[in-house]
Amino acid sequence: MLSVRLIQLIEAHAESLTREVVEDLLTNEHTPSFHRFSNVDLEPRVFRLLHHLGNWISDPNHKAIRAECEEWGRIRHRQKIPVSEILYSMILTKQHLRRYIREHGPAIFSGDPVNRGEVVPLELYSIQELNYAVGDFFDQALYYLTRGYEAQAEAQHRAVGT
Repeated sequence: MLSVRLIQLIEAHAESLTREVVEDLLTNEHTPSFHRFSNVDLEPRVFRLLHHLGNWISDPNHKAIRAECEEWGRIRHRQKIPVSEILYSMILTKQHLRRYIREHGPAIFSGDPVNRGEVVPLELYSIQELNYAVGDFFDQALYYLTRGYEAQAEAQHRAVGT
């Protein structure tokens, strides 16, 4: 079972996590195309992803992930952002999220009826399971982002060829 409390904590702190991710995107040497955007341009997509994390990772058919990420890929192609930077932006987002889980996961359980600061195996398993689910989500997101990017490239290619 996923740690519902941890997902709720992530979703509740989506604003601060979003600011951290966007700041990284705007300054990271691997995402120079993003540097031309403002926080206002980037924050809504990152916030949406983090704020709805529980919905994204619990949807077994991935339709919502597909629709959102393919659109994001099409937009990024129109903005002329190289696919390598788009993929790296998702890697950065996942890194920030996993760091948050690592730092806050054990703290959530510290109030449970166990020795303070001790994480019991079930809770540790829950944190690990959430990390796997986050990894699976980002794998799907990367795939659909790339599909959207490629679809937009093909559509532009066809439009130029006619």
